[in-house]
Amino acid sequence: MGERFLLAADADRARRRADAAFADLVPGLRAALPAGAEFHHVGATSIPGCLTKGDLDVNVRLPAADFDAAERALAARFDRNVGTVRTADFASFEDDDRDPPLGIQLTAFGSAYDFFLEFHRALRADPAAVDAYNALKRRHDGGDMDAYREEKSRFVRELIDWREGGSEG
Repeated sequence: MGERFLLAADADRARRRADAAFADLVPGLRAALPAGAEFHHVGATSIPGCLTKGDLDVNVRLPAADFDAAERALAARFDRNVGTVRTADFASFEDDDRDPPLGIQLTAFGSAYDFFLEFHRALRADPAAVDAYNALKRRHDGGDMDAYREEKSRFVRELIDWREGGSEG
């Protein structure tokens, strides 16, 4: 087995730590990135009642015209997340040495990977979705990270599709 998926022992404490880390991080990002960038705390630590690994996930959204400059600026400050896809309008960065560990998803407005904020809003609006997401996380606690990511990806697509009124899934 490769990397393991492990839930934080105290999700509320993890949430408080992530909120504080986000507040500390944003001013530096704002200074380094184009003026049109938006900064959103989107991970499980941003959802009341959601179980979490205890990391901080940040979605930086901006106009496509600013994407290349923002990507260069982030690459100068953070490691690329080599375990994720990279496209002309999506890039992922990480800093596992931060406390809590940091993940940044850079997305151009309206691009194929610009769904992080939508997923965040869907969970905040639907306690039953949070319960289902927590059940998914409990099933994978201590298990293989790749298996968790695969099931999470399906869950995200299904939740967003359902909220948009789609019929797939």
